[in-house]
Amino acid sequence: MGRVAGTVGRALALLMTVVLPLSLAGSPGTVLSAAATTPTSVLSVPPARARAPESTVVDGATRFMVLSPTLVRLEYSPEGRFEDRLSFNAVNRDFPGAAFDTWVEDGTRVIRTERLTLRHRQDGTPFGPGNLSVDLAAGQRPVTARPSFADGSGAGAPSPGNLGGWRRSLDTASGPVPLHDGLLSREGWYLLDDSRTALVSDDGSLTPRPPHSGQYQDGYFFGYGHDYRQGLRDLRDLTGPPMLLPRWAFGNWFSRYHPYSAADVQRELLPRFRRQRVPLDVLVVDTDYKSPDAWNGWNWNTSLFPEPTRFLSWARKQGLRVALNVHNSISPRDPKYAQVRATVGKDLPQGDCPTECLVFDWSDEQQLRAYFDLHRPFEDQGVRTWWNDWCCDGSRVEIDGVTPDTWLNAQYALRDEHRGLRGFTYARGGSGFTGYGESRQYPQGPWAEHRYNIHFTADTNSSWELLAFAAAYTAAHGNTGNPYVTHDIGAHNGDRLPDDLYARWVQLGAFQPVLRLHSNHGLRLPWDYPGPAQESAERFLRLRSSLVPYSYSLARQAHDTGLPMVRPLYLNYPEHDEAYAHPHQFLYGDDVLVAPVTRPGTGVVETPVWFPPGTWVDYFTGRRYTGPGTATIGSDLSRMPVFLRAGGILTTRSDYVDHSDQRPMTAVTVDVAQGGAGALDLYEDAGEGLGYRHGQHTTTPIRYHQDNGRHAGNLTIGAAHGYYPGQVTRRSWTARFRDVDPPTGVWVNGAAIGGSHSGPGYSYDAATRTLTVRTAPVLTARATTIGFASGQLSSMLSCAHCSQPITVPAEHALPPDRVERLDFLFRPQAPARRPG
Repeated sequence: MGRVAGTVGRALALLMTVVLPLSLAGSPGTVLSAAATTPTSVLSVPPARARAPESTVVDGATRFMVLSPTLVRLEYSPEGRFEDRLSFNAVNRDFPGAAFDTWVEDGTRVIRTERLTLRHRQDGTPFGPGNLSVDLAAGQRPVTARPSFADGSGAGAPSPGNLGGWRRSLDTASGPVPLHDGLLSREGWYLLDDSRTALVSDDGSLTPRPPHSGQYQDGYFFGYGHDYRQGLRDLRDLTGPPMLLPRWAFGNWFSRYHPYSAADVQRELLPRFRRQRVPLDVLVVDTDYKSPDAWNGWNWNTSLFPEPTRFLSWARKQGLRVALNVHNSISPRDPKYAQVRATVGKDLPQGDCPTECLVFDWSDEQQLRAYFDLHRPFEDQGVRTWWNDWCCDGSRVEIDGVTPDTWLNAQYALRDEHRGLRGFTYARGGSGFTGYGESRQYPQGPWAEHRYNIHFTADTNSSWELLAFAAAYTAAHGNTGNPYVTHDIGAHNGDRLPDDLYARWVQLGAFQPVLRLHSNHGLRLPWDYPGPAQESAERFLRLRSSLVPYSYSLARQAHDTGLPMVRPLYLNYPEHDEAYAHPHQFLYGDDVLVAPVTRPGTGVVETPVWFPPGTWVDYFTGRRYTGPGTATIGSDLSRMPVFLRAGGILTTRSDYVDHSDQRPMTAVTVDVAQGGAGALDLYEDAGEGLGYRHGQHTTTPIRYHQDNGRHAGNLTIGAAHGYYPGQVTRRSWTARFRDVDPPTGVWVNGAAIGGSHSGPGYSYDAATRTLTVRTAPVLTARATTIGFASGQLSSMLSCAHCSQPITVPAEHALPPDRVERLDFLFRPQAPARRPG
C-alpha cells in the first residue's frame, strides 16, 4: 500500500505538531510563541529530528544510536540505507544524549555507556543472538542479553523473565488468563521491535516502511537492569507521554447494560445518588439508546430519550459528563445509511454482527469520514466522549504498519482535540478484532495506546479469582506505558453478586485509575445491597471522589515520567522476591500500599499482606507495621488493607461534593504517616481543555520531615507555582499526622494553636493515634508550615523565626527543666521542582 493521505494523513500530521518540552512549558516567565502553543496534538513532544552524529555509530549495514545510558537504537539495512523518519510508535528520538565510549576489537564493535556494554560482531548479517550481546546488571546479578528480533509472524521478540503487560481484553475471563509481554523483565532488558511500524513523513502523512533487498531491522534495546522506573521513562520519552485525562475522569462512573430512559435518570437514578450522598461524575449510556437497531443504530430511541438535547443539557448542569456506547457498524435499514453511502460512493460490505449490519474499512478516507459523521450530531447535542466497543462487528483497519486498535483509538482522541477537549476514548486496545475474546499480537504492538486510550478490560465473569486478577492486571498493564485501565467494577456478567464480593470490588475500584460501575443487566448500585455492603460501597465511593486531587497528581506524574498510577511492588522494591510473589498487591503512587481483599466473608476477613521495607501505617486503624515481612490483616466490610508509607503524603478533598466540578477545591486534607520523610507535588489545572499544554497549571510542593526521633514533625505546604484561569487563591488545610504520641505543642506558621474539634485548631484521637490540625483559609501563594511536638519535648518552646514565644495548652504542659528549642521546625525549604 502506498502513502495514506487525505483525512488519515492530516490526522497523523497532528502527531508532529511541535510544542515546548514539558520541562519548560510551565516555567515561570517562559514566553511561548503562537506556533509553540497551538493546542492541536495529543502529544507534547520536542521537535522531531535525527540524533546528532556524535550519538550515532555506523558500521556498514548497521547503525547504532545511543539515546540514553539505558536505551540504544539498533538498525540493520542490507543496503546501508537507514531511516531517520519517526514511526507511529517512536515519535521522538531527540533525547538529551548520553556519554558513551566505542571502539572495535577483533572485528567486534563495542559500545559502552555507564549502564551497559553492547558488543556486535561485524559480520554483515542481521542482528541475532549469534552476533549481538549486551552486558548489564540486574540488581547485583550480571546479565548478558542476547536479543532477537521477531520472526515476522507478529509474535514479538523473545523476552526472558518478562513480567507481563497486556492483552486486548479480558472478555470471557473468570480468573487469570495469559498476558503478552510488557516492557519490564526481571532479566533487566527488552527489545522493542519496530521494524514493521509505519513511518511518519515530513508532511505528517503515514507511509509503510520502504522495501529492502534483504531483512531490515529497526529496534530499541532497553537495558534498564532493575531500574524499572528508568525503563518506563525511556519508553515515555521514545513513544510520547501518556495523555492527561480530564480531572472529572477520576471521579465515579456509572453504566449498565439496561434500557434506562431520560426519565429514569432524572427522576430515580441521579436523585438516589444525591440522597445517599454518593458522588457521580460520568454517566455512560449503553446500547439501548440507539434506533432503529439497539445494537448499531445511529439515531436516538425517542421512546427512551424523547428530547435528547434537553436531557444532555440537564445532565451537564448536574455535573454529569455523558458517554455513549458505539458498536462499529450500521444497519442497511438505518435512516443514516443513505448519507454514509453518499459519502462513500458505494455500499458497505456485510459484517458478522449479532444483528444485520454493514461494516467499515477505516483505512479508506471516505469510509473514515462517513463513520465519524455519524458521531457528530450526538456531539453537537452534548455527548462528551465515546465507549468504542469494537468487539463483534467486523469493521477493520487495513493499513500496513499500525495496530488496528491503536489506529482507531487515535482517531477518536484526535477528534476530541479538534473540539478543544482532552482527547481519549475508552476501548479494548493493543490488538485488533479477530474474534470475541481473542488477542492477536500485531508486529507494532501496544506501544502507542497510552497516547489515546483508557484500556477497557471488557466482558468478564465475576468471581473472587477474577477480582484478584483484575488488581494484578492493572499493575502489569503499566508495563506497556499506559497508566489507565478501567474494569467493569463487579465484573460484566452476574446479576446480584454476594454482598461481600460486591463490596470488595468497589473497594478495589477506589484505588484504580478509573472507577466505573458496570454490568450486563446486573445490580451494581450500592443500594442494591442494603446493609453493611451498601454502607461499605457508599463509603468507598465517597473516598474515591475525595481522592481526586491525589489521583490527578498521579496522572500528571504519569504524563511527565511514564510511571503508572497503579504500580507493581517490584517497581519500587526490585531486589525483594516477595515483591514479585504478590501480584495483586500494588502501590497507588509511591506512598499508598493497597492489598485488596480477595477472600469471601461478611465479617472480619484475614488477608496476608507483604510489607516492603520500612514502616507502614494502616489508613483506617492507625496501626503500625514494619517490613520487610508479612502480617495478617483483619478487615470487615467497612475497611480494607490500605497503608501509608512512613513519611508518605496523601492528599484528599476535605469537603463533600456531588461531582468534581461542583465548587472550587478550597479545602484539602493532607494525611502524613509519622516515621520518615516524604514529598508530594499537588498538581492542579482547569481540569478540562488544552490550556495545561502551554503552562496553565499550578504545582504545590508538600514536604514532611521530622527530628528528635519521632517526637517532632514539620509539614511544609509550599506556595503554589504557576497559574491557570479559575485557580483557588485561598485554601484551608487539614493535616492528619498518623501514628503520633499525644502532642505537647502544635503550631501553624510559628504561632501556637489550641485544641478544637471544629474550625481552626487541633484535636487528637488516642484510638488511632492521629493528630488533626486545621488551619483557617490561607493564601495559596504563600507557604504554610504546620509543626508539632510530642513525648519528651517541652511546653515552653521558642523559635528564632517566630514573632513571639511558642506556648502550649496547659493540659499538655511539661516541666520547665525539659524545655528545648525547635528552630528546626521552621527552617526554610527550597521550593520543589516538578519532575520531567
